[in-house]
Amino acid sequence: MPVQFSSKLQSLLIPPTRVVVFTGAGISAESGVPTFRGENGLWNEFRVEELATPQAFAAHPGRVWEWYGWRRQLIARIQPNPAHLAVAKFEKYFANCCLVTQNVDGLHSRAGSERILRLHGDIWEVRCVACGLHGTDLREVLPSLPPCCECGGTLRPGVVWFGEMLPAGVFESAVQAVESCGLFFSVGTSAEVFPAAQLPAIARRHGAYVVEVNIERSAAAHEAHEVLLGKAGEILPELAAHLQDTPAGRSTPETESR
Repeated sequence: MPVQFSSKLQSLLIPPTRVVVFTGAGISAESGVPTFRGENGLWNEFRVEELATPQAFAAHPGRVWEWYGWRRQLIARIQPNPAHLAVAKFEKYFANCCLVTQNVDGLHSRAGSERILRLHGDIWEVRCVACGLHGTDLREVLPSLPPCCECGGTLRPGVVWFGEMLPAGVFESAVQAVESCGLFFSVGTSAEVFPAAQLPAIARRHGAYVVEVNIERSAAAHEAHEVLLGKAGEILPELAAHLQDTPAGRSTPETESR
């Protein structure tokens, strides 16, 4: 059955509209990436304090490293789904489009998105616990023990663990994009992890038209002007199909929509 969405939303699907797409685990779950919460979430099988905290890595670096190696191998076999591809199409179509994601799996990049604010880091990146040096390691199979940085420090997964701050400046950049957008999509997120969960409310407070796309209503659904229930891999491609043929680069300042 075709997705029913409002004439207001259709009117905003034009290149001058400033757009923010905010994604969570639900969009990648449709590709087969395990989520952390829910009936089959990873935290039902593994203990967060043993695998996703700085204390866990300090106490058992090999065990933590192996678990992230297992996750990388799993994700490496998974492909972006139609929702990821639709988000990449939005970026190419809208003159101002920003993707803000809580996901660390890299599927948005593989789908073609380039302007990405990664709130929780990147599982394909490593970071030195001593000097802070960042690097990218795209190997599918990782050593069983954490490798060392050139400085001699231990390299750890480049993700945000429980109890850690978000990467410097990333959330601030996300808020800046949200405050200036005219159309805000919240896709596949439970809106239960802060500070990211604040973004739908920030968008609405600053005048954006807020659209939630989810299997079920999230904790922030009351902030949405429009809630589209269903799979992101079905809904977002239908929205993308309504985009006009005008390339984003042809928009003019006179017609720019907030």
